[in-house]
Amino acid sequence: MSITTRGAKRRDRTHWLYIGVIVAVVAGVAVGWLAPEAGKSLGVLGTMFVDLIKMMISPVIFCTIVLGIGSVRAAASVGRIGGLALVYFIGMSTVALAIGLGVGNLLDPGSGLTLDPETTGSGAALAEQAHAAGGTADFISSIIPTSLLSALTAGSVLQTLFVALLVGFAIQGIGKSGEPILRGIAHVQKLVFKILTMILWLAPIGAFGAIANVVGQTGLSAVVQLGALMLAFYLTCLVFVFGVLGSLLKAVAGVSVLKLVRYLAREYLLIFATSSSESALPRLIAKMEHLGVERTTVGVVVPTGYSFNLDGTAIYLTMAALFVADAMGSPLTLSEQLSLLLFMVIASKGAAGVTGAGLATLAGGLQSHRPDLLDGVGLIVGVDRFMSEARAVTNFSGNAVATLLIGTWTRSVDRERVDEVLSGRLPFDENSLGDDHGMPEPAAEPSRLEKVSV
Repeated sequence: MSITTRGAKRRDRTHWLYIGVIVAVVAGVAVGWLAPEAGKSLGVLGTMFVDLIKMMISPVIFCTIVLGIGSVRAAASVGRIGGLALVYFIGMSTVALAIGLGVGNLLDPGSGLTLDPETTGSGAALAEQAHAAGGTADFISSIIPTSLLSALTAGSVLQTLFVALLVGFAIQGIGKSGEPILRGIAHVQKLVFKILTMILWLAPIGAFGAIANVVGQTGLSAVVQLGALMLAFYLTCLVFVFGVLGSLLKAVAGVSVLKLVRYLAREYLLIFATSSSESALPRLIAKMEHLGVERTTVGVVVPTGYSFNLDGTAIYLTMAALFVADAMGSPLTLSEQLSLLLFMVIASKGAAGVTGAGLATLAGGLQSHRPDLLDGVGLIVGVDRFMSEARAVTNFSGNAVATLLIGTWTRSVDRERVDEVLSGRLPFDENSLGDDHGMPEPAAEPSRLEKVSV
């Protein structure tokens, strides 16, 4: 009952934001097409929205990386299950990022836009700073901040990431006495995500300005290119879930991904309604236990996976980065793509939060590697909301598959029961969600698991 009520409230709010973004995109296309000069002048609205997102990059990444390392400590204390899960999550995230890069290079969805660099606003100033940064030695030395706090205020993503890793491992090293610090950072994270949520309600304004500016420069070809990006992303997610994850699940566990998807059909509907995979977290835990996976395994893999196994977000980050680079007429070189992939392997763990944290992580990746492309993030604002469901569903599917895989590898799954449940002979009892059966185990702290659609 509480899940349904919470989901309904969230759906109502998201509904209005969706309507706002749709109206803004249509209006932006109309203005850019009918009055190109006026459309170009509205680009400042998209730039300001990107600046607001950029303002949140450092706190989002700092909080989520520190708390993520805390959850690693909790998961690793469980033993082999936690360690195996973390290795799998990192490996699969890397695969998803690589697939995103591969598809992005194959399709080049933004190559037909080539925006005017003079309209990119503050990105030009950032580009000058990047060119003046020096060689490799200067780059490495620039990662070390002046102070711990300056890393959060200087606007350097790599400095923030460096300090977050230091703080996370330091808290890990002091043991239980560090738990109050983690709880304090968790409260700060809630504040940061609340601010980010407030900023996201300005998305229609940012989308209107960005789309009007792009269409004013390129004509209606921009609409075609954005549609191609959305279609390519959805198709890539489908191939990843039914091709990559499905093949792995069949080879390791002998389970059909189609049957698993049918078993979780109600959860997929809930995710589409709320645009958040977090809304289905308790149900996934309950259903994985009912499926025959031991409760300890489910209690470690599912909550940890919600922070570290974001396959859909990984695909989105690399495809969107390539789209922005192509649209700005400055494609990423192979070395820059590989460097960005390595950065995203870590930074994508900071994308576990509210809707829009993925947008902030995308901006962070571009800012750390190609600051001149940062203002191009505004191009994505208009369609980001419509790709959130695919990200959420892919993330959710990845965690469901991971639970079965880890359970198979650790021999903590009842295969006979899996067959009985997926065949429909042992249906899930919805009333079981009324007790603690559907809640996470204490082994993996679930309090930091905010909405994970990113």
